[in-house]
Amino acid sequence: MVVGDSGSVMLPGLGRTREGEKRFRGLRLVHTHLKHEPLSRDDLTDLALLRLDLVASIEVGDDGLPLILRAAHLLPYNKNGSNWNFIEPAHPANVNVNFRELISSLEEEFARKTPSGRKSAGRDRAILISVARDRFTDAEYSMEELKELAKTSGVEVVDSVIQRVHDFNPKFLLGKGKLADLVTRCMQLEADILIFDQNLSPAQAGSIAEFADMKVIDRTQLILDIFAQRAHSSEGKIQVELAQLKYTLPRLAGKGVEMSQLMGGIGGRGPGETKLEVDRRRARERVSFLERKIKVLGKERAVQRSKRNKTGVPVISIIGYTNAGKSTLLNNLTKSSFRAEEKMFATLDPASRRLRFPREREVIITDTVGFIRDLPPDLINAFRATLEELADADLLLHIVDISNVSYDRHINSVNKILSDLELNSKPILLVFNKIDRLDNEMVKNICLAHEDAIPVSAKNPDSFYGLLDAIQNIFWNESGNLLLLNSR
Repeated sequence: MVVGDSGSVMLPGLGRTREGEKRFRGLRLVHTHLKHEPLSRDDLTDLALLRLDLVASIEVGDDGLPLILRAAHLLPYNKNGSNWNFIEPAHPANVNVNFRELISSLEEEFARKTPSGRKSAGRDRAILISVARDRFTDAEYSMEELKELAKTSGVEVVDSVIQRVHDFNPKFLLGKGKLADLVTRCMQLEADILIFDQNLSPAQAGSIAEFADMKVIDRTQLILDIFAQRAHSSEGKIQVELAQLKYTLPRLAGKGVEMSQLMGGIGGRGPGETKLEVDRRRARERVSFLERKIKVLGKERAVQRSKRNKTGVPVISIIGYTNAGKSTLLNNLTKSSFRAEEKMFATLDPASRRLRFPREREVIITDTVGFIRDLPPDLINAFRATLEELADADLLLHIVDISNVSYDRHINSVNKILSDLELNSKPILLVFNKIDRLDNEMVKNICLAHEDAIPVSAKNPDSFYGLLDAIQNIFWNESGNLLLLNSR
């Protein structure tokens, strides 16, 4: 029994009790209401978040005797916009409901809503959430991109929610009531992850995870997960691990007694050091080790670039938004066979090939990691040694997926990253890819709206003539002499 005041009651930590994937907690919350009020929003929030069998209030009269019992339970489906069902109010002596059978049948219904073997492939099931103050169309665009990121990561998206707010909740980002609705929705759809489109602070991520009792990740963590899956070279793996550690380190947190034992420094080390502080110290040591390795790799790259620059061969770097078709273009330009997929961040490791023209002319052309809106700063810093390749390029080929309705946004995102890397003064050739997906008149109009833009289809080498002519005109004059290369 827990005693509260006339307005509320504070529930203790309940642990896991008998809670399972398709089961409630095995507990029912019954409390008194002294002011003739119905079940409150807090009651329904507790019902969802604690996965209670049932929540009920007994209205008490002035003489202290019970008057009306009101109760509600969760539903395995959304009914008329509600995640719960209210039992007809009645005097406690007149309630004719077998609650044991009711809860048992509800659990069976929850189980039936998800066919057996649904997760046999080991895929996580997620609900995506965007909490936005901007225009709804901007939030929709961002949500579509988050869906693609989740798909690339191997997550099965079972639902998505866009929540408009005037101000972000500093603790939970969105309201507690909406968060409770999401938890109930997760139960109904058997989702096990909440993925937020916004980047969460360590405190927000911890508060939401504790409140919802679920795994919670944000956009940055999702991108890092994709990079971790797709890094194949030793350098790529080092860069990704460093970015992950820098992201995780501020999120290593403890609470209660564990935190009170953290002393640090002299007198705080040794047998009394907590596991949390050990984890932090090891993470910091690993970060320092990886940063030293990346510096060494950076010096090795600098030596390689210096040797390459002495040859006097022009260098071109292919840049662009992720999934714009950069690797496919490199493959068909140079008759190579680098991995190319219709997925985000299919390429993480730089790849270089020689592109030969008539009259013994040639250039070195390099594919790079795809850019994306709000690329995590730790990721940019970790990949800085790789991105330094762009600084030595004589020309940047900016590849844009013209068939994507948000291609203008993609152009602006790439230009912003180039500006952040102080590369926006480099010569840039804008190339619209995937023209085979649009009609010729539309392609022509879009190219006219972007001066000097060149249309290609990366899958069709016959469309490359305009691009190859433009590259030759940039590097060689009419007499065939190599023009002055950019300062490297």
